[in-house]
Amino acid sequence: MLGEILSGVLTALRGFTLADFLDILLLSFILYSFFRLIKDTKAYQMAIGLGIIMILFLITQWGNLLVSNRLIKSFISYLIIAIIILFQGEIRRFLTSIGSRSIIKKENISTFEDLFQAVEYLSSKKIGAIIAIEKEISLESYSSRGVEINAQLSKDLLASIFFPHSPLHDGAVIIRENKILAAGCLLPLPATHTLGKQFKTRTRHLAALGLAQETDSVIVVVSEETGTISLATEGYLERGLDKAQLKERIKSQFI
Repeated sequence: MLGEILSGVLTALRGFTLADFLDILLLSFILYSFFRLIKDTKAYQMAIGLGIIMILFLITQWGNLLVSNRLIKSFISYLIIAIIILFQGEIRRFLTSIGSRSIIKKENISTFEDLFQAVEYLSSKKIGAIIAIEKEISLESYSSRGVEINAQLSKDLLASIFFPHSPLHDGAVIIRENKILAAGCLLPLPATHTLGKQFKTRTRHLAALGLAQETDSVIVVVSEETGTISLATEGYLERGLDKAQLKERIKSQFI
């Protein structure tokens, strides 16, 4: 038995070509990119569940368990549709990341010190704000809909943009590296969410969640009602952060 396995391995190695190597490399890259995309999300748990189902299918096939194998096989027939439904957000972000890559490098956390100070000030004054920080996926399509700023990131500039009487205060600010790229930008709303009825009319929070579902950007939201600081990343919204927690979360995203 062992000899047959070794013989099969040697035969496969003798027929191994450069095309086979490139095929394996490409498949590995796709799987790595996908699992990196769904890491720390509910989709990761669903992926594990689908993996377990595939293992059970192989076990029932090798063990000649006809009834169990037929049951799992009937489920696998609808697997492609199930994957599209379950992972629609992750698939959308994956395709967007392929088609729209920026050349942003990892930033030193000190780059965003003015951002933290501005958010803390806006929170203390209960001034509503939404600030999107670009990562690998370009936000050019969203910044082009707003007013071009292209200025050095600073606390005073951010505070003046979101001042209640400013013509740009209702839109989002987009930051690239250490610059404010644009202001007054419109962001997409999520197709579905689980934030609850209290967020039904809170457009800033919904827009932050929508952009986090579409891209890998980091979005900071300040509530004009309570001054609460929220952070949207990887399709999820975390609420009730203070300056230290915000700094730590953003540091984990960029360092």
